[in-house]
Amino acid sequence: MTRQVIAALDASWESELVAAVEGTAGYTVARRCADLADLLAAAAAGHGEIALVSADLRALDRPALHELASHGVEAAGVVGPGDEPGELRLRQLGLQVVLRADLASHEIDDALDSLEAVHGGPPPTGPDGLAGGHLDDGAAPPTPATVIAVWGPTGAPGRTTVAVNLAAELALREPTLLVDLDTYGSSIAQVLGLLDEAPGVAAATRAADQGGLDLAGLARVAPEVSPGLRVLTGLPRAGRWTELRAPSVAHVLATARGLVRFVVVDCGFAIEDDEELSYDTLAPRRNAATLTALEEADELVVVGTADPIGLQRLVRAVQDLASVPSPRARVVVNRVRPTSVGPRPERRIAEALGRFAGMDDLTFLPLDQPSLDAAVFAGTTLAESAPQSALRRALATLADGYAAPLPERRRRRR
Repeated sequence: MTRQVIAALDASWESELVAAVEGTAGYTVARRCADLADLLAAAAAGHGEIALVSADLRALDRPALHELASHGVEAAGVVGPGDEPGELRLRQLGLQVVLRADLASHEIDDALDSLEAVHGGPPPTGPDGLAGGHLDDGAAPPTPATVIAVWGPTGAPGRTTVAVNLAAELALREPTLLVDLDTYGSSIAQVLGLLDEAPGVAAATRAADQGGLDLAGLARVAPEVSPGLRVLTGLPRAGRWTELRAPSVAHVLATARGLVRFVVVDCGFAIEDDEELSYDTLAPRRNAATLTALEEADELVVVGTADPIGLQRLVRAVQDLASVPSPRARVVVNRVRPTSVGPRPERRIAEALGRFAGMDDLTFLPLDQPSLDAAVFAGTTLAESAPQSALRRALATLADGYAAPLPERRRRRR
């Protein structure tokens, strides 16, 4: 059966390549497109099953390729003979099949046949095997990072506090990246005393859009704020949420796996699928960053507040997670104090959540507002400003669940 091809190619060799495709056994060119908009329209209209795109196609980016895929169109790249930069760009955009424009018909047949074999496979890698980039030639690929998403319901339960200090504790053990993906109210920059106009996650996703994000580029926009801890700050203004599209966020997290050992993601509260609220299923989605982080994560920390309203929201939030692709949740109850639920608050909360929600593996974080206030005022983490506080010790114990515990003497010295 002949498969339909739509093409948007460099004019200097388009005619020769189209003729070669027409000479294959299993493919025919259904439409020759003048630009990317024409190509996307042809895909939406169902004119093709495979798209051929050249490296110099104007406005070609990762979201455009994602849109093609949403219409069921598989994409392959085409470059002129010897165009190594063009091939690298296409592969960094996620195209796993890239053809030379001077291939014979039978070679094109074989290459396009391989699309089905690689469809849905792992992200393409660069010559060093590290997601299209490298920091140090000749270095062995690091162990892929564990991605930990920190999420919780509306009502400011302390997601950022937990994410920042969990990342700081993990950074004492292994290199760690803290990522702010809250599209409603990013605040990691303010908590750590960083410039909120730093490039951060917006620059990383923009580079991912254009196929230019590699490990060196990610390291540049995610500087170290303390030994072992890198930070990718969030959007300086909530109105810029359209810059965080799902394919680019996923690529940033995939690239981060080669940069550090742990990636801690501070997520926004909303997990409704925006597509259900709009007729335009290809429009940007404000909750896409959070939903993508939950789907890409290896571990999930769900944060709730230890008061009647916060606990009710926590129960409903964990129930809502059942409809979202995400790892099994580790529940953290924050701001535990007797004044909100009565004497022996941990026991009372554990009994209530066990009876009404089936939650039996809980982590409790005590309320310690003076230590938190002092840390934010100084732009530091609890490990730096209040190392002996009960809250810091509880967060260190939470980190012990993901990495080897620190020697006790080292904890006391910090």
